[in-house]
Amino acid sequence: MKIAVIGQSLFGQEVYKELRKDGHVIVGVFTIPDKDGKADPLATEAEKDGVPVFKFPRWRLKGNSIPEVVKQYKAVGAELNVLPFCSQFIPMEIINFPRHGSIIYHPSLLPRHRGASAINWTLIHGDKKGGFTVFWADDGLDTGPILLQRECDVEPDDTVNSIYNRFLFPEGVKGTVEAVRLIEVGKAPRITQPQEGATYEGIQKKENAKIDWNQSAEALHNWIRGNDKVPGAWAEVDGQKLTFYGSTLVDNDTPASGQSLEIPGACRPGLVTKQGLLLFGNDGKMLLVKNLQFEDGKMIPAAQYFRTGDSTAVELTEEEKVFAAEMRVVWKSILSNVPEIEDSTDFFKCGAASMDVVRLVEEVKLRANQLQLQNEDVYMATTFQEFVQMCVRKLRGEDGEDELVVDYVEKNVNNMSIRMPHQLFINGQFTDAEGGNTYQTINPTDGKVRREYYFCVCVCVCVCVCVCVFTVLSGMTSLCLFSLHRLADLMEEHQEELATIEAIDSGAVYTLALKTHVGMSIQTFRYFAGWCDKIQGSTIPINQSRPNRNLTFTRREPVGVCAIVIPWNYPLMMLAWKTAACLAAGNTVVVKPAQVTPLTALKFAELTAKAGFPRGVVNILPGSGSSVGQRLSDHPDVRKLGFTGSTQIGKQIMKSCAVSNVKKVSLELGGKSPLIIFSDCDMDKAVRMGMSSVFFNKGENCIAAGRLFVEESIHDQFVHRVVRVSYHLSSQVFSVLTSCLSFSSSGFFFEPAVFTDVQDNMYVAQEESFGPVMIISKFKDSDVDGVLKRANDTEYGLASGVFTRDISKALYVSERLEAGTVFINTYNKTDVAAPFGGFKQSGFGKDLGEEALNEYLKTKTVTIEY
Repeated sequence: MKIAVIGQSLFGQEVYKELRKDGHVIVGVFTIPDKDGKADPLATEAEKDGVPVFKFPRWRLKGNSIPEVVKQYKAVGAELNVLPFCSQFIPMEIINFPRHGSIIYHPSLLPRHRGASAINWTLIHGDKKGGFTVFWADDGLDTGPILLQRECDVEPDDTVNSIYNRFLFPEGVKGTVEAVRLIEVGKAPRITQPQEGATYEGIQKKENAKIDWNQSAEALHNWIRGNDKVPGAWAEVDGQKLTFYGSTLVDNDTPASGQSLEIPGACRPGLVTKQGLLLFGNDGKMLLVKNLQFEDGKMIPAAQYFRTGDSTAVELTEEEKVFAAEMRVVWKSILSNVPEIEDSTDFFKCGAASMDVVRLVEEVKLRANQLQLQNEDVYMATTFQEFVQMCVRKLRGEDGEDELVVDYVEKNVNNMSIRMPHQLFINGQFTDAEGGNTYQTINPTDGKVRREYYFCVCVCVCVCVCVCVFTVLSGMTSLCLFSLHRLADLMEEHQEELATIEAIDSGAVYTLALKTHVGMSIQTFRYFAGWCDKIQGSTIPINQSRPNRNLTFTRREPVGVCAIVIPWNYPLMMLAWKTAACLAAGNTVVVKPAQVTPLTALKFAELTAKAGFPRGVVNILPGSGSSVGQRLSDHPDVRKLGFTGSTQIGKQIMKSCAVSNVKKVSLELGGKSPLIIFSDCDMDKAVRMGMSSVFFNKGENCIAAGRLFVEESIHDQFVHRVVRVSYHLSSQVFSVLTSCLSFSSSGFFFEPAVFTDVQDNMYVAQEESFGPVMIISKFKDSDVDGVLKRANDTEYGLASGVFTRDISKALYVSERLEAGTVFINTYNKTDVAAPFGGFKQSGFGKDLGEEALNEYLKTKTVTIEY
């Protein structure tokens, strides 16, 4: 169809782009004049494509259409007008002119909340459902027949920005384009709007956004969030107009300690706390406000209200002066309408908008990759001098921000004091679950429920995923080398504490936890930090496209929001194997640790915050697989799920991921790994490594050798030596644990067991043991192909091994073993650079090595004709 797009803003730009992708001809774009020398994004996009652009200041004068404007519009010959976001009044002569008329997008579920402030009133009224409508425009603009509607849940702390970015913008673009498709095929409905339920609230402006304090806490919260960010709810405080942003309801009835702030009209004074400004409704309940803005436009964290006059300017070093000069150039490139950037130049008063904030944050990253700014930082330092001072203080670590608030559980163990977080970690903060729900964990070393080991049950997966989506959209996922290297350094600084937590949480032997659970985790993050700036595509000759000249190249792009579900046997190491690659590829991540072992994952979350990861990049949700894991599998905004666990659950996850949105999946599942020991082996090494292949990490090892095939001529000797060592191991196991961590021996421990003369059809030879259980079978001398057939006669294919001095035999066997990993004259030797993953029902996809990055990247092919 021939379409005229009438509107403005990024929303209008995206609708325009999608309509062109659908094959429609945009015959004209009608938008607003340039502001402060800058064109509207819709105009910029259309001009780039060579589409005629008209920038009318108005369409009518004194109630009548302007003839010259009408003439220019009609000349483009549109068959349909699409008004994606329009702030101008369009005459009915224009609305009714095209053959198909005009459709308009409105951010409300009509007939409710009509008008320009519909989103605001959805929140102010505390509606549980929101959404948007595409309708046929009439003389009332938003009173015409409904064509299409989409709805969404309104979250308790949604603001205009959050609901717009999460749903109204992305889904609104899709809905508007879908409406055009319905018109094109003649299936667009015209549903008369009902009058019942219609509301006609006015436009929210600064003058009518004043807070009435004689309301409940929930009503105050809804008023503040309903005006956040525009126009901003305000009140008179200390003789000046103070605007409130970032409101949340507080469940706890006990007020925190803080400095009293008198607020005229409020039922009681507010409290300035470390978390923000605590306010009280007339029902005695509380809400917390995070940010405040003064009349001059200066925005501060509410926690710093009484400290606004304390800071003095820092004197810049020569290196910092160079940075300041670079920033002055960046400001000038963004504020192209400003002749010169002075120290007093105000970013927003000079015409900067939200997209300019994103650009400024990204420009800072390019010049100081260890400085991770948030968009909010720019709003709180609006003049050039304030901005440079803020950046310099952050670079020095002197920004004065409050430390991460953590409600630790402290315990003295292993000759040290360990501090463990125990809440959900969402958007860079530790927080209780909705409703304060918790569950118990058990210390496996003594079998007792520890009251201090209560963890929050997540009933807000959607909130967490939405945080990840917003973080991706805001461009905060371009992690630098510094953040990942710094995280590895912090993990190394805390390695004894992490190993101790791992021991009391999963029952790991402390020395093994220190070397493997924690040690390899540190190595993994260091390794993938090195990949951050080396992810690249290829240039490909496309010979079949002659005689034209072509250039084809590929781009490796992040998947987006990833979910990672990890098991209990290596809680921290499994997290590291998947999360390091995920973050290095530039994604956001939601990690669900095993329900019984969430401790090191939450300590890890604390360290990511200290390492400078942007908020929302890493999120940790403890809880059950049936609730949290299932919801992550089902969530349509999760684009990749990595799982390590049982084959049975892996199949369920794969099915859920397919049904939800065909999300990318990698699965590391069960195993029954064969280890073949030939008579020409190094017997001492074969016994030692054979024991390790089964009993390493107490047998709680996905690649543990589940079946040992020993050549008949050495079978009895091998069994005798293994049993002797196993008996010694059994008698020593508790004394080792006691000496390491002073634990009692009344916990959940299983003594080593050795089964001999096992036949291939026995249950114990077919199913995964996942404990210190050795299964030994004999095979006939020199029957290489026979034992290979037995070794491969399983649906598992995770790992395998062979012991022999004959290199030809070793390579022959390694080629024919159906497993993702083959060990020759060794076992359990994994390395961060070597890809790891299974065949058959042991799963697919790889952890570790360069191949692991592929699991969290997507490849885009670009072809240019020149």
